[in-house]
Amino acid sequence: MNIVFLDGYTLNPGDMSWNPLETLGNFTVYDRTAPEDIVTRALDADIVLSNKVMLSAETLQQLPKLRYIGVTATGYNNVDIQAAQRLGITVTNVRGYSTPAVAQHTLSLLLALTNHTELHSQSTRQGDWANAKDWCYWKTPLVELSGKTMGLIGLGDIGAQVAKIALAMGMRVLAHRKSQLPAGAGIELVALETLFRESDVVSLHCPLTDETREIINADSLALLKKTAYLINTGRGPLIHEGALAHALHAGDLAGAALDVLSNEPPKADNPLLTAPNCIITPHIAWAFQESRIRLLQLVAENIAAFQHGEAINVVS
Repeated sequence: MNIVFLDGYTLNPGDMSWNPLETLGNFTVYDRTAPEDIVTRALDADIVLSNKVMLSAETLQQLPKLRYIGVTATGYNNVDIQAAQRLGITVTNVRGYSTPAVAQHTLSLLLALTNHTELHSQSTRQGDWANAKDWCYWKTPLVELSGKTMGLIGLGDIGAQVAKIALAMGMRVLAHRKSQLPAGAGIELVALETLFRESDVVSLHCPLTDETREIINADSLALLKKTAYLINTGRGPLIHEGALAHALHAGDLAGAALDVLSNEPPKADNPLLTAPNCIITPHIAWAFQESRIRLLQLVAENIAAFQHGEAINVVS
């Protein structure tokens, strides 16, 4: 089988072996693929792998040999699933590979907002401590998380892991999710409005759907405490970025920390790039090497299962 990976660089920029995929067929990998090059590169492919390359209905109709799309991520909104179904193309995704890393990064973003570690380290290196009149100082208020309320929108693998960490830190944990399955011990399932009103921290871990798109908007931001923090390691379009920037400039929110934006890379005029009390990292929560090694292995397992007629993790 011909296997073509359209955008392999972010998964493996050269620090891992492609062997798990090379053993499954005639494997070709491209670092990146522009929209106009998709059809040419995938024309003879039986299997296409994509992380973020958009595979529209129009594109899929031009790939008559294609029988399988492996999305090398959990979210699969880059593939027209209905078109794939019509054309008999199996689509799979990968779940769980980055749960520990994304949960860790979520808490690191929160701690960056509350502890201001980098700010104080830089201050010390600039000589502020050496020149201080007292044995200690702080440049901004520090916030203790124990006793505060963490509100999770979405309670899948990552949300549940964040909940465990928050509970271990002595936080109260609220959650809102579409499923009515029981929550874990110590987690209170609440209505969305209750979560917004009562949380000191709101963290987004839900998939991007028509229902969740811009779930953070002017109306929901107005429900938050002015001392609250917003964390997003989910998908950028979960947030109306103009509304969030306005809230930060107006002092209606204590801070935000985001690993994802609506356009990636962001446009130069994205209002959050100049918003106060806003930490932004370049979509790195998933990118720990341990996570990428797991991802590569799981992608290979998905393909092997499909080749043996027993496809797993099917989303089409």
